[in-house]
Amino acid sequence: MKANAAGYTPRHFAVLPMASASAGGGGGETPLVDRCIDAAAGGAATVEAWRRQRRSLERLPAQLADALLRRLAARRLLFPSLLEVFQHSVEEIDLSGHIAVDAEWLAYLGAFRYLRVLKLADCKNVNSSAVWALSGMSTLKELDLSRCSKISDAGIKHIASIESLEKLHVSQTGLTDNGVMAISSLINLRLLDLGGVRFTDKALRSLQVLTQLEHLDIWGSEITNEGASVLIAFTSLSFLNISWTRFMMENSVKVLSLSALEELKYLESLNLNNTQLMDDVIPPLASFRALKYLFLKSDFLSDPALHALSSASNLIHLGFCGNILSTTGLRKFVPPATLRMLDLSGCWILTGDAISAFCTCHPVIEVRHELIQELQANYGDERIKYSKEEMMELQHQAKSNSSMHVAQLPPELRRSV
Repeated sequence: MKANAAGYTPRHFAVLPMASASAGGGGGETPLVDRCIDAAAGGAATVEAWRRQRRSLERLPAQLADALLRRLAARRLLFPSLLEVFQHSVEEIDLSGHIAVDAEWLAYLGAFRYLRVLKLADCKNVNSSAVWALSGMSTLKELDLSRCSKISDAGIKHIASIESLEKLHVSQTGLTDNGVMAISSLINLRLLDLGGVRFTDKALRSLQVLTQLEHLDIWGSEITNEGASVLIAFTSLSFLNISWTRFMMENSVKVLSLSALEELKYLESLNLNNTQLMDDVIPPLASFRALKYLFLKSDFLSDPALHALSSASNLIHLGFCGNILSTTGLRKFVPPATLRMLDLSGCWILTGDAISAFCTCHPVIEVRHELIQELQANYGDERIKYSKEEMMELQHQAKSNSSMHVAQLPPELRRSV
């Protein structure tokens, strides 16, 4: 059998990865396996040579088949009929942003026997008729159709037949109330992303049966305060995003009451950015004992709102962007002992001196603001002078009556260097 450019025949490619997988995938064979995958995705001629050996390729371990398919997709060497080769091995597929993906592609994807994760975000040619091919898939756990604008209520009815789904992303699609209500049949959902879908209280009420939900994203919806009271039905929620929500209360008074959320005992992340919040509705948030990540932005929030959060005992990340925070308000703020990130971007009243003083007093807290870069350029970042242990000691001295708890921000919330 003729060897390819890297010195491996297609049959060698099928055998070597299996040896690596049996060793846990973390041994010395990993570079060799990577070379095999790279060689197999070397070009159109190479792909055509090995695709005919379907029986050997079907024996590839799932993680290696996934890696090969990803490499082919990244190099734009993947095409609909080639997918057939992977129908018995691949478990995860990410084709996000591939504009070529359409009904023909989904016709092949619907036949995958062991597919668990399918990501089609930003695939502009995926429409409601195309997703019919996914109907009834029995192994699919996660489906991402985010920003597939051609997905309508008709399409979601096909998706609703995939009873195994645990994660569904349909943000910024063409769904209406009827489409959202159809999702209520997916009782195994743990994550539901409806961001940017303009549905109403009626649709939200229909979702109360999804009692296993842990992650709910409904930014930009049209729920009212009355509808928001339904959120207490989702007792397992750890993540809730209701930012950019158009609350439509009577008398045109668009003010959110947070009392409905106090019973969400496991809520760790809450996003209320760009909602019509007043200072006097913020204090209850301090009693959310599990809350670690909080995002608040409103035209009406000021110093009292920030001060009310001093007693939020587990808060790690606080976004207080674009609010009316004064220099005096920042100086008087006593942050929770667990706080490691304070985002004050867009708080235009603040001065450099006030921000610098806060950073000096609380060296373990990373502060974000438009003036930070200027301060570091002029004076340097004082925190780089200290080791982690020294910063903890400085914090203890500045706030001797507070016990320190070391907490790590998740990667997506860390400042990029």
